[in-house]
Amino acid sequence: MKSISLIGVPMDLGQMRRGVDMGPSAIRYAGVVERLENIGHTVRDRGDVLIEAAERVQDPSTNLRNLKAVAKGNTELAITVDKVITEGDFPLVLGGDHSIAMGTIAGLARHYSNLGIIWYDAHGDLNTGETSPSGNIHGMPLAVSLGIGHPTLTSIHGDSPKIKPENIVIIGARSLDEGERTLIKEKGIKVYTMHEVDRLGMTQVMDETISYLKEKNLDGVHLSLDLDALDPQEAPGVGTPVPGGATYRESHLAMEMLEESKLITSAEFVEVNPILDEKNKTAATAVALIGSLFGEKLL
Repeated sequence: MKSISLIGVPMDLGQMRRGVDMGPSAIRYAGVVERLENIGHTVRDRGDVLIEAAERVQDPSTNLRNLKAVAKGNTELAITVDKVITEGDFPLVLGGDHSIAMGTIAGLARHYSNLGIIWYDAHGDLNTGETSPSGNIHGMPLAVSLGIGHPTLTSIHGDSPKIKPENIVIIGARSLDEGERTLIKEKGIKVYTMHEVDRLGMTQVMDETISYLKEKNLDGVHLSLDLDALDPQEAPGVGTPVPGGATYRESHLAMEMLEESKLITSAEFVEVNPILDEKNKTAATAVALIGSLFGEKLL
């Protein structure tokens, strides 16, 4: 059984739709602590990283929204994640928009020199200020973690890059911008789009993902799960829903297979927006997936 530190990050500055800052509260309300404790884990809820209220600004010279405020919040998160690992706990981060992955990975990178990443998401999040159609930083954290992007972001909590492109697997992608597609091909990033999920089945996708990462001699694997990876019918409370996503059952299978692999050393669940949700359905789905990732069994 694990000793888990829960870290909430009420960040909504990485995109434009309000409400995702209430994601950590919604996931707690849906019973995440009780779910993990019932499995037998020890849970320490460290509360929320302080995200200060900030004027919403977009710098025309960089095409980045709320750059300083996003960088500051992620720096605080990186410090917290760093501390959690130093103390020997498993960091479980609750978002907030997906820009928080920059802080999570920056904190992890202090402890893992060869970190693997499973990016379970409808999007690649590989944009930069130059390629992003919107300037929303929640579409950039994977690029930033690779050392690609504005120096204010790539330098969060130390050296850059934090991760290597060959150590990444993206699962569930179905909305990629042109610049992201170019970067994926240039860097040789492994991607299972929903076409592959449909064609191969989630079992094979996860088997291949686990085998691929096990061959890399990694010292840790981080799961970054955006609830918009699931179909909007399953997870309506997200800021950037894309039709045709993974099913509830496919996503549970993916989490169950990751738990069986014993690969995962940290995780984050992001983009739950209760304002856009139906009776906290998306937060409840997040909690159920967390249960599967941490070993919950029917029998």
